[in-house]
Amino acid sequence: MTNFLGPVMLGVTGLELSPEDRERLLHPAAGGVILFTRNYQDPEQLAALVAAIRALRSPELLVAVDHEGGRVQRFREGFTELPAMHRIGEIFNYDPARGLELAQDAGWVLATELRNAGLDFSFTPVLDRDIGISEVIGDRAFHDRTDVIVMLAGHLLDGLDEGGMSGVGKHFPGHGAVAADSHTDLPVDPRPFSQIEADDLAAFLPLLPRLGGIMPAHVIYPDIDSRPAGFSGIWLHDLLRVRYGFEGAIFSDDLGMAGAEEAGSPAERAHAALYAGCDVALICNDFPAMDEILQTFEGRAPNPDTQHRLEAMRARPAATDEARMETARCRLQAVLDNTSTYIV
Repeated sequence: MTNFLGPVMLGVTGLELSPEDRERLLHPAAGGVILFTRNYQDPEQLAALVAAIRALRSPELLVAVDHEGGRVQRFREGFTELPAMHRIGEIFNYDPARGLELAQDAGWVLATELRNAGLDFSFTPVLDRDIGISEVIGDRAFHDRTDVIVMLAGHLLDGLDEGGMSGVGKHFPGHGAVAADSHTDLPVDPRPFSQIEADDLAAFLPLLPRLGGIMPAHVIYPDIDSRPAGFSGIWLHDLLRVRYGFEGAIFSDDLGMAGAEEAGSPAERAHAALYAGCDVALICNDFPAMDEILQTFEGRAPNPDTQHRLEAMRARPAATDEARMETARCRLQAVLDNTSTYIV
């Protein structure tokens, strides 16, 4: 068995590990698994799948998911339905205390339920602004104001921390000002750096010391670099690491997205992301691309700094308070029901 985590995070095919999944995850370059709706049937099946993943290697692979709430919630039946974060932002507008409490509830419930199923973390919170331009961000964002995003995301991070999980802020340095969807296109944000820093990075920078990870956007900001942020050493090393002092893990967004194709073949994308400063290259749904990427990482030596950052992403023990869970779930359900009910 390898004694380190590799720099590639992979998707798996279904509800159980296939022989092909096992072969990929045993490759020395594999470092983690990201799960999707195709991998979920119920909490018992999920726990069995995660246990099978963990049993493959030492150190155990990290297990993660995109589980934000709203339209991006991979596990539903048997899990608490979480509102879109923008709904919490709307509540904050007329009742700030309630909005902050709901954000913390969402983080705590999310972390507790995922940790109980054996997962390490979710790729949340979204720190992009919703300014009515990006539909792919839209109601995934807390708000249009960066000061409100910082407050609400900070309380969500409080809840995650209480539930034993770290947060991953996305999509650095901000995806909300472009209309194109990086899943299907390569967005270009022509604004000057000074405007991006003032209008978008203001939501990220105050939270950097509290985030376990950052996910950069597949967006080009030509005033700074001709490459998308996730492949840019200027964004990831010069700015995020050096100027802003971020010490956590950097996870690429999915290299199977159209916004990543600028960097070349799947293997070229993975190497470009890591060369620019990512600790982990994500490839979520393209299984032939996974095989291509892994083949090009034969014999790659582990990076000690990356190992330290990834180990810090593991879920931590945390107490489960059933009475508090019931109250938090009721408060979140009231948001989904669009009622004014407020359970204290």
